Amino acid sequence: MKRRSFSTALAASIAAPALIGLSNVARAADGAKPTTIRIGFPGAGTGGRPLPTSGFTANTVFLGELEKEFKADNIKIEWKYYVGAGPALNEAYANGLLDFCFGHGDLPLIVGRSTGLKHKVLLSSGRGGDVYLLTPSASAAQQVADLKGKTLSVQKGTAGQLTLYRFLAKHGFSEPEKEFRIISQIADDRRASLATGDIGGAIDTPWGLEARGVTKRLAEVHDDPTINSPGSLWVGEAFEQQYPDIVQRIVTRVIKVAYWSTQEANREQQYQLWTRSGSNAYVDNKKEWDRVKDLRVRHNPLLDDYYVASIQKAIAETRKYRLTRRDVSLDGWLEPKYLNNALRELKLETYWPTQAADGKFIRT
Repeated sequence: MKRRSFSTALAASIAAPALIGLSNVARAADGAKPTTIRIGFPGAGTGGRPLPTSGFTANTVFLGELEKEFKADNIKIEWKYYVGAGPALNEAYANGLLDFCFGHGDLPLIVGRSTGLKHKVLLSSGRGGDVYLLTPSASAAQQVADLKGKTLSVQKGTAGQLTLYRFLAKHGFSEPEKEFRIISQIADDRRASLATGDIGGAIDTPWGLEARGVTKRLAEVHDDPTINSPGSLWVGEAFEQQYPDIVQRIVTRVIKVAYWSTQEANREQQYQLWTRSGSNAYVDNKKEWDRVKDLRVRHNPLLDDYYVASIQKAIAETRKYRLTRRDVSLDGWLEPKYLNNALRELKLETYWPTQAADGKFIRT
């Protein structure tokens, strides 16, 4: 397995400041910098706790990396968390309350774009993951087909909705809204409904719930590229046009965190950090991630063929399921130059594995 490292100076510390190009120096001399950078996450911890859940974007928060990056500039980092997840984040951005999003799922990302929201996708916020369909522990269901006609729960308008539809399609159900009664609930309410038996099933992380006797697993898939879709980190177009040097510094710092997150020596620390939101217990994080032998597979920021194909597939699905009214094009939407600059500066151009459009790895 090929591994590449930072240059000697960068390898010494993740906190080393990002290098800035000549054009950025000129812009800084003109005093072009914001007083606050507002960054949103499509979700909040248990009970609306203002913390992210997992992944290298969450690690950026927990490690305070952007605060370190902009301390000398007296630029404040303002983190915003939305219990209403992706749809609520779209609304906040439409109302001028955000500059960046650190992890939008495919469905709300596409819906926002279809309604005219102007943003540039800078990198993938992660990919992969396991999907578990859970039922109440007392359920008599033995297979997915046994839930036909019953109530399933998902937070509609989020990436989880398309994930559920794909999961059901894998089990032979092509018209989920006709074959099941699908209701919309946030995670806390969904778990409560599983505990009381008010719903027939839902996709969720199983181990903490199973340990409490709340649920049992009915079906599962692991890192299936046809069911999961990469998340996206984006910047508002107006912010990007006004502060390209700031955007570059943010992307470079996030890539440093992504690299840190792939190091085996930091695996256990991440499991602990991710418990702070209360969304998943330590056992959930450990069980979910211990199976991933190479952390680069999930902590992957690339805008490769797989990322592009996944978003294109999700666009087609939103039209198929009538979740959007307008077509969405990738033309002019992705802006990879900041990512490419960061990878080149940090000497990580070939560090992450790349995937073909079908999800198969073409470089590891």
